Amino acid sequence: MQLENVYITAAGKYLPGEPVHNDEIEEYLGLISGKPSRSKTRMLSQNGIQSRHYAIDKQQRTTHTVSGMTARAIEDCLHRNGTSKEDIDFISAATTQSDLPVPGFASMVHADLGNPACEIASHQSVCAAGLMAIRNAYTHIQTGNVQTAVACAGELASRLFKAKRFEQQQRILDGHGLELETDFLRWMLSDGAGAFLLQNRPAAQHVSLQIEWIDLRSYAHRFEVCMFAGRNKENTQSWMDYDSFTDADKDGALNLKQDLRLVDNMVKLGVQRFFELIDEGKFAASGFDWFVCHYSSHHFKEKIIQLLAKGGVTIPEEKWFSNLYSVGNVGAASIFVLLEELLRTRSLKAGEKILCMVPESGRFITGFMMLTVVPPTATQTFDPTALLTAIQAPDIRIRQDNPTLEWLIRQLTTVWIDFESALRQVPIVKKIFSGTLTLEEYKALLFNLRQQVIDGSQWIARAASNVSIEHFDIRSSFISHSRDEHRDYQILEKNYIQCGGSLEEMQRGEKNIGSEALSAYMFQRASQPDPFDLLGGMFIIEGLGNRVAGNWGRAIQQQLQLRDDQVSFFTYHETSDSNENHFERFENAIQSGLLTTTLAERIVKTAKVTGRLYQLQLEQIGNY
Repeated sequence: MQLENVYITAAGKYLPGEPVHNDEIEEYLGLISGKPSRSKTRMLSQNGIQSRHYAIDKQQRTTHTVSGMTARAIEDCLHRNGTSKEDIDFISAATTQSDLPVPGFASMVHADLGNPACEIASHQSVCAAGLMAIRNAYTHIQTGNVQTAVACAGELASRLFKAKRFEQQQRILDGHGLELETDFLRWMLSDGAGAFLLQNRPAAQHVSLQIEWIDLRSYAHRFEVCMFAGRNKENTQSWMDYDSFTDADKDGALNLKQDLRLVDNMVKLGVQRFFELIDEGKFAASGFDWFVCHYSSHHFKEKIIQLLAKGGVTIPEEKWFSNLYSVGNVGAASIFVLLEELLRTRSLKAGEKILCMVPESGRFITGFMMLTVVPPTATQTFDPTALLTAIQAPDIRIRQDNPTLEWLIRQLTTVWIDFESALRQVPIVKKIFSGTLTLEEYKALLFNLRQQVIDGSQWIARAASNVSIEHFDIRSSFISHSRDEHRDYQILEKNYIQCGGSLEEMQRGEKNIGSEALSAYMFQRASQPDPFDLLGGMFIIEGLGNRVAGNWGRAIQQQLQLRDDQVSFFTYHETSDSNENHFERFENAIQSGLLTTTLAERIVKTAKVTGRLYQLQLEQIGNY
């Protein structure tokens, strides 16, 4: 079985609210028993964190959900690559503690994201959970099970440490204060979410990160639990085995804790595994350009440096990358937030190696990942902003002073602006202008358009046959338009063949459900006596050629490096609508003397319906 290459093609994040600086922390978390923490200054000095983000306000009210933040991180990630939610095959999600014990975290993220049905997987641990989620998504793509996956993680630790949570605990009521193993975590952990888009091909317009390998190891068999919630160390009773949840809370069993006597083993195991991977031939000590290490405190970075030095390895400071000091420790989301910032703020060069290290203290896990920077696949930079012209309705030239005609033009202008604005949000159109369209997706666009375009000449001919003899000029205009539409689908077929498609396959093709609706509506209107309201449909369809098709064709041609004869269906429309005056037929018809207030209203409605059904046709590509 041949394994696929796997690439991180985009990274996104969501950090709630404004940065919270050290002198503001207790304004958000509150004072335990009304007194400032005695450990705060010492712990902040050790961890080096200067600011972090909280999803609670100064009244200790939760402002976000962890699943909601994670969904927003995914949206940010998808936006950066121009990828639609509809393209996601698999969501691999991680957290330390979800908003709910049941159902799984991935289900909650999927619901908040709102994408169609897909495969999901939930991962629950501590910091290494994020790398577990990446590993799962990586394996799914590597084995060919899916083509597009999202790996993501989110944390909302602040609500675990707000003062109100501890007020009724017996230890606090007895005046002993909060245990250090919980109190010091109040100054360590923060909130946020991150996401990666994983695909089986590199991004076209920006660098990608190829995943070379991922290594995860558990050492739970050797150590007691170190970072945990749900019990106390001196009492192995689970929080679910107390007589009531109130009793469990009063006993402090629900508090998140870290055993400070054990935590240094996390660093020792991480460095031990670092050297083992060198011995296994995974990488050389100097064989990487960036060292993206998730350490939860600056204190641990110093220990890592010391232990590496004992083994003869020194990693130059310029290779280290961390945002711990400005973002804080975001647990399972940290590796996502780290790499998002690296991609966004550093000029990464093709071929550079990035070694990621993610140790976990929960019951001790080591995690490593090697990435290689891969250049964009496009041979020239594609600038979508140069082709995304301002939304503007086609220019309708009038030669008479007619209030009804002026009203009609105002209404059609509004219809067009709404139509083109909505069109730009359709997934296939977003891909065209983000530089992420693939050749197969372009062929699918041609394939789906052809089945409707071929009907175009037929419904126009039917409309002409139902125009009465006293409107002979308009009938002739419809017939001429029908002839042009026949030429359109022939050009489209040639483009499809030049892109490697089969004419026989295209000719056997079905309309998608949007095309079915559009064709059915146009035939229904064309079958009416004197169906002049179809001028509204002409306005939309000819407006697409007049205002949109050329930019689509150039954008597709540039990003896919295609020849003129592979995109001429779109570029021909722009020039033919100018040279052969397709749009002039529409202008002549509405100024022919047949226009009444009632007909103008019908034209506007037909334009609205045609626009919405055309949009539906593009939304339903591949849905037959």
